[in-house]
Amino acid sequence: MGELRDRFWELDLDTLNRAEWEALCDGCGRCCLHKLEDEDTGEIAETNVACKLLDTNTARCSDYRHRKAFVPDCLRLTPALVKKVPWLPKTCAYILRARGKPLPHWHYLLTGSHEAMVEAGASVAGRVISEVDAGPLEHHLTDWGRK
Repeated sequence: MGELRDRFWELDLDTLNRAEWEALCDGCGRCCLHKLEDEDTGEIAETNVACKLLDTNTARCSDYRHRKAFVPDCLRLTPALVKKVPWLPKTCAYILRARGKPLPHWHYLLTGSHEAMVEAGASVAGRVISEVDAGPLEHHLTDWGRK
């Protein structure tokens, strides 16, 4: 898959190898939440409803390697796709790096711990419900603070 280069997160996204690309993800879980799009305005409304594969306690995919087999519409983010999708949070490491900005101070690549992200309120861990239990998405609208 590739070696992780020193401070690879400061490099251009297009130059990252697969291992570096995967390691850049902060693991917040927000991309795994269902969103609703207003048909008239195109505005994206966020929910607290997670994909059935997301572990709601850790905000990690329970079967990341095989997720497409269980959730066919799950997107595999790429440098090109990151620049196109409107629903990624502005705190997303992929978005920040695509815009030439530094990682947030709580990112585990800088702190060495995922706990800093949880403490900063950037993770959805423990704050979401599985789509299996949720019911209508309209009942689960939330504002994650699109920073």
